[in-house]
Amino acid sequence: MTRSPGAALPTYPVLLGGVPEPGEGWVHWPRSSAMLDETYDVLALKARLDHCRAEPEDHADPRLVGRVARSTGAQAIAALSLAREAQPAWARVPLERRLDFVRAFHRLLRDRAEEFIAVLVSEGHPVRVAGWALSAALNLTHPETVDHARAAMVWEGRQAGRRVRLVRKPDGVVCLDPARNAPVLTALAGVPTLAAGNALIVNAPPSVPLSVAYLFHELVAPLLAEYGAPPGMLSVLCAPARPVLRTWLASPDCDDIFFFGGSNQGAELTRSCLEHGKKPIMELAGNDALVVWRDADLPQAADAALERYQGSGQLCLAPKFALVHPAVAEEFTELVRSRVAALRVGPPEDPEVVLTPVVKRSQCKDVLDDAVARGAELLCGGELVDVRGRPSLRGPFIRPVLLRVRGLREAAAMRAVAEETFFPLMCVIVPESAPAAESAPAAESAAADRHLLESVISFVNANRYGLRNSLWAHDPYVIDRFTDEVTNGGVLKVNDSHIGTLPVLPIIGGTGLSGGVFGEANIPFLRTTRLQGISIGSGEAAHFDHLAAAGFHHDQSSART
Repeated sequence: MTRSPGAALPTYPVLLGGVPEPGEGWVHWPRSSAMLDETYDVLALKARLDHCRAEPEDHADPRLVGRVARSTGAQAIAALSLAREAQPAWARVPLERRLDFVRAFHRLLRDRAEEFIAVLVSEGHPVRVAGWALSAALNLTHPETVDHARAAMVWEGRQAGRRVRLVRKPDGVVCLDPARNAPVLTALAGVPTLAAGNALIVNAPPSVPLSVAYLFHELVAPLLAEYGAPPGMLSVLCAPARPVLRTWLASPDCDDIFFFGGSNQGAELTRSCLEHGKKPIMELAGNDALVVWRDADLPQAADAALERYQGSGQLCLAPKFALVHPAVAEEFTELVRSRVAALRVGPPEDPEVVLTPVVKRSQCKDVLDDAVARGAELLCGGELVDVRGRPSLRGPFIRPVLLRVRGLREAAAMRAVAEETFFPLMCVIVPESAPAAESAPAAESAAADRHLLESVISFVNANRYGLRNSLWAHDPYVIDRFTDEVTNGGVLKVNDSHIGTLPVLPIIGGTGLSGGVFGEANIPFLRTTRLQGISIGSGEAAHFDHLAAAGFHHDQSSART
């Protein structure tokens, strides 16, 4: 998103109940590539603008791509009141009409795809990563996804002379706090949340507010009004998360808190939600496994492993470590190493770049040092570099790291495997082979493989996180065992892109530290609604024969005897 000279700066005020309002100042957003090329000059420009010390020419600086108003505490409270007042009328709008709103959003997003990608690139997403985010947004709102939601939200039938319905009803007012690493993609969960009949309040993170503001101001709000939503149904704030979360917790007008963040934060917030009577919907950390079996398509599996480095590994649903069958470990590792070594840094506009500046650079060094001290072999990467790939102790990029670890027990003790690693670092783990497995007769070799498969599945299930896990194999026995017995994770992928999304298939949601105690695959249509059963009878006396309703007929006189 490049602003031509003299063009007006895209400006997004606070959206309060669908109505634009001034805030208490602005968060200005310079083009990300400009910040990488002229870091100190551009950050000084942003500081002058954000703190009202700017010169007149600063406001016309072509390196700026937009500004978002900072909301006030009073506006956060007002948004809740407006949402509570408006939501019942929106819930009365027929479900089909609300689902048509999602279908229309999907069409609009297709029409404005280039603009959507341009906003993400200006915010710092490489073009390829922005394209992946667009695919996820389109699949989240795909007509087949909507059709599945319709079938899951309403079921009707007849039982014992009554009409029976199972209906999901909206929770009410849902407050959504997007992730800082993927703000627009996580904020998009608000679209099906609205279609489910809820009012929505979104807090755009002040550190990266532009894409969230663009999404709701430019795309969602106009469509929502067109499809009959009353004023008050949508508010978009921009304020630090902690005070906003406190406001949501304290308000009787907040029903659900939809939160994206770290596992420790999520656990603390879950406790607070329960104490305050709120429904917690937690989307937290990820630490995914990619399993490569002896009969895998190794080049394709290596491409799936390379998805670890999208956005410099700062995507929660990227694979974090690979468990590789010993028979193919050497070949697979070399395939991955050569691909990882070829990755290069650069501005986000470069279509070949997938790496981004790394927020947790010091933590990456600590985790890398821990792994090497515990026996991991460093195959490549780990140096700090600038945007041109030159070594620099102050460089914002890290050359992608690949480690090899021999043994499941050794791997489990390493922070690089046991913890979520939010930087470009991947471990290839080679499990121990059973004694003489490679030279044994076929029957013994098969038995050894079954034992190895059990160990790998146990390792995956023992992971404290559970966002998504994937497998590369052709043997139907291995595929069935993996898909039947891996209970860890909201999504399982087999012979497929690890981070790829599909219509109907959930994008987010998981178990363990990835989703908290209520974690599961997350379909926002369903997570922000509650199931209600309805029976409509004719009032006849037979309705009181409860055993007959259960399909059990008996002679009451003989029962008394």
